Amino acid sequence: MHDPPKHNRLSIAHWFAIILMVGGLPLIGTVLQGKQISTYFEFPPLTRYIEHARFSWWFFGVLNTITLLMVAGIFYSLKGQLTFRTVSTIKLRHKFPWWGWLGLAIMSGGWILAWTRFDWFSVFQKHTYIIAWSGYIILVNALCIKRSGKSLLTDDPRRFSLLLPVSAAFWWFFEYLNRFVQNWYYIGADDFTAAEYTFYGSLSFTTVLAAVLSTYRLLLSFAPLKPAIPKIRPIKNAKLWAVITLLLSCSGLLLLNIYPDILFPLVWAAPVTLLISLQTLAGKKTILSFVGNGDWRPVTISACAALQCGFFWELWNSASLVQWAYCVPYVDRFHIFAMPITGYGGYLPFGLECMAVGLMVVGPRMLLLSDGPG
Repeated sequence: MHDPPKHNRLSIAHWFAIILMVGGLPLIGTVLQGKQISTYFEFPPLTRYIEHARFSWWFFGVLNTITLLMVAGIFYSLKGQLTFRTVSTIKLRHKFPWWGWLGLAIMSGGWILAWTRFDWFSVFQKHTYIIAWSGYIILVNALCIKRSGKSLLTDDPRRFSLLLPVSAAFWWFFEYLNRFVQNWYYIGADDFTAAEYTFYGSLSFTTVLAAVLSTYRLLLSFAPLKPAIPKIRPIKNAKLWAVITLLLSCSGLLLLNIYPDILFPLVWAAPVTLLISLQTLAGKKTILSFVGNGDWRPVTISACAALQCGFFWELWNSASLVQWAYCVPYVDRFHIFAMPITGYGGYLPFGLECMAVGLMVVGPRMLLLSDGPG
């Protein structure tokens, strides 16, 4: 298996710039507003210090319209591309691996243990998340083997393992940004020490990228390699647009804590726009470069993969002992499990962020893409 091509990698300086922007700009905005920075470094984060705006039909309509436009774009790009047929109607020449059944057992067991309260399991009751998601990842990769003979897990186990620590660091960024908007908080973790919160949180977060990217590989097995829609013309003055996008993203992060009820969608949008902007300015390939070559799969199918994982995240969370809850301004109605229905739109750009990071960690070949769109 080839290593990820160097032209897709950002330099250490670029990563340092991203960390400074994501980590520093909201803090600068906090200082400008005259608030105490120490509030945002409470660990574990237990205090709820932001009073969110009430439900607004206008805001609800705007956000859902944007989400529906994104969904319509996904369906258009997948038109005639995905061939969802039952297993009985297609020729699957590969055996379902034995460890797939183990994954199913682990996932099912984790689900049962998460939703029940057995006395003999009480010591571990708060740690069922890692059980269910480990089983899910194993099962999905086994399904990939059944469909195509390959999987993200088995193609290159060494590089797959790199996803785990990267995934933990990746999600901690979102936990940090959430401090400035407080759209979610955890219930049942009050008695964790800082060390326990860090350890168990990091252990759970290791599964995020592996789950989304493995699901992407499974969904990809339903799609032919040839894209369903034609190439789009490259954007003229791409670097100018990258500068504009970079400035808008930085401005949004700077104002995030000042206007949390308005700018909270930037928690999901800003990281990927920052990454794409810096990659463009550095002359690197981005996730959107594949679109320019007529291949929409990294964008559309990664968004679908994150949405599928999001459904199971919310489902299994709904009756767990330690769980997260939401407090989203303007749209906190019409819940599916704990998540307001509008919030599921956040999984779409999150899928792109998972793909963008995955391309740099495991490379395009493991994601069944060419080395470089061109």
